[in-house]
Amino acid sequence: MGVVTGIIAGASLLASGIGAATAASAAKKQAKNAKTAKGRAEAELESIKNSRQDIINPYAGTTNLSSMATDLSGNLNNPFAQLGVATQAAEIQMEQSDIALANTLDTIRATGASAGGATALAQAALQSKRGVAASIENQEAQNEKAKAQGEANLNQQKMSEAQRLQGIAISEGQRIQSTNAAGAQFEFQANENRANMDLDNAQGKITQSSQDIAQANQNRASANAGFMSAVGNMGSSIISNLPAGK
Repeated sequence: MGVVTGIIAGASLLASGIGAATAASAAKKQAKNAKTAKGRAEAELESIKNSRQDIINPYAGTTNLSSMATDLSGNLNNPFAQLGVATQAAEIQMEQSDIALANTLDTIRATGASAGGATALAQAALQSKRGVAASIENQEAQNEKAKAQGEANLNQQKMSEAQRLQGIAISEGQRIQSTNAAGAQFEFQANENRANMDLDNAQGKITQSSQDIAQANQNRASANAGFMSAVGNMGSSIISNLPAGK
């Protein structure tokens, strides 16, 4: 019975040893696969690093818009500088006075009136014409002034419109440049975020592979220790169950 018991015990220990050896082999294979996966992850990480985009300056294309601000003073003029004197009214006045005097003399000759009466008539005619001439001259002066004021107002309106359009052009140029810079920055940041996600993913694979390798090596060590223990126990069992004196 001792021999049979020893054989049964030995067979059990042998099965345990075979199981340990199988586990050790599986752990070795797991460690190898984990190392391969780690190598691929490290290569992927290195590739991502090498292909990362260059850092950009989104404002590199900004240009100086000061040249758009031009001097508009050349569009200005002084319309009052061309105001003239209303001489035509004075000329009319003198002509009318001459005519009045000539008519008066004709009347004197025809009627035989006294010289005093002729003088009074001439002075009255002259005074009348003087009033008409003054009124005409004043109207012409007022018309010239109104025309000059209208020109001044028109010049101011033209200048204001030119300044408004110039301001719009400069403002729009600044807006476009700012928009282009913001777009370039957004595009760069989006690519950077995606690359960082890929880097984190690759790094996570490396970390997981390293943990898998460590676990596989630990399992292999435990399996080898179990195998050696089973072999030792099996030998001890066989020896202890041999018949006495054999």
